[in-house]
Amino acid sequence: MKRFLNIFWLAGKELKSVLGDPVMVVLILWSFVFAVILEASGAGDTVYNAAIAILDEDKSTLTRQVAAALDPPWFQPPVLISSDQVAPEMDTGRFMFVLSFPPGFEADVIAGEMPTAQLEVDATAVSQAQLGTDYIQNILLSETRAFLSGNPDAPEPALRLELRRAFNPNGDPVWFKAVSSLLNQLSLLTIALTGAAMLREREQGTIEHLMVMPLTPFEIALSKVLANVVVVLAAFTLSLLFVVQGVLQVPMAGATPLLLTGTAIYLAAAAAIGMFLGTMARSMAQFALLVIMVIIPIIMLSGGMGAIESQPDIVQRLTMALPSRHFLAFAKAVVFRGAGPGAVWLELSLMAGLGLAFFVASLALFRRSMSLSG
Repeated sequence: MKRFLNIFWLAGKELKSVLGDPVMVVLILWSFVFAVILEASGAGDTVYNAAIAILDEDKSTLTRQVAAALDPPWFQPPVLISSDQVAPEMDTGRFMFVLSFPPGFEADVIAGEMPTAQLEVDATAVSQAQLGTDYIQNILLSETRAFLSGNPDAPEPALRLELRRAFNPNGDPVWFKAVSSLLNQLSLLTIALTGAAMLREREQGTIEHLMVMPLTPFEIALSKVLANVVVVLAAFTLSLLFVVQGVLQVPMAGATPLLLTGTAIYLAAAAAIGMFLGTMARSMAQFALLVIMVIIPIIMLSGGMGAIESQPDIVQRLTMALPSRHFLAFAKAVVFRGAGPGAVWLELSLMAGLGLAFFVASLALFRRSMSLSG
């Protein structure tokens, strides 16, 4: 009972320390409100509001019909330009796409020939340039068929592919980016806050006071983990309800209590990593460098920036040791697929096991550092 009371009071001290620091409070608010909104709704891999110009040397009904089909939200209203403007406008980056129609384009289409329209693309934004090229090509073919037959789907091909999107019917990238952004903020804040708490004790000299008190390293370490888990979990819950579901309109297919349970397990694992780094570092500068070395792989290899299956085999095996990989798989299953405990028990177990392993390692290092300090 005494041990639990010690952990309770130490955790209360940590909570007071974090919430009493205005910079920390502002950082938490920024991370779970503005950062999530910016990352989820900012420009991504999809084509949105792309600038396009048209060089129309045919000035026919068909070319005007194609221009009218290049409409928002994928493209800005097309701007008509002359041939001597194409190169300068592309050089200045005003337009991402320039679609050029030669004279007699419509007449050649009616005659059954295969005229050529030229599309110039600013490929500095590689993914948007590729997707935009596909969009424009499909629009051009569809409008040409509609012009000739009155039906944009004619003639019907021998084989037709019907697309059905599961769990995200409109293919809205904001849904996935919002969950991925929450993971990034969870990882960064939890690791940084826990590690900074460990260093703050050493720099302020309070670690010596703790050492002479009837406290064990386990109680000190666990109190720091619990305090930061409570703070970040509360911020995550509010962000999930009011930012992700409220502002960004991301639907929640699964049970919120299950998601929060898995998040708490992941936070404990991330806090253990932060404690390990904070104990290893001898100064805030060293800790900042260690955080950069750790947080970048956690974010890049978790599956938020690219599918796990797209990574090399050896990297895929290494990512099994990252709790972030299992948390993102767990969160996607609960949020989008409505998965229950029976479908995500493996991810929960892996997160708990990795968290326990990191906590044991960080506790051993913390005990060693305290014994050396004593």
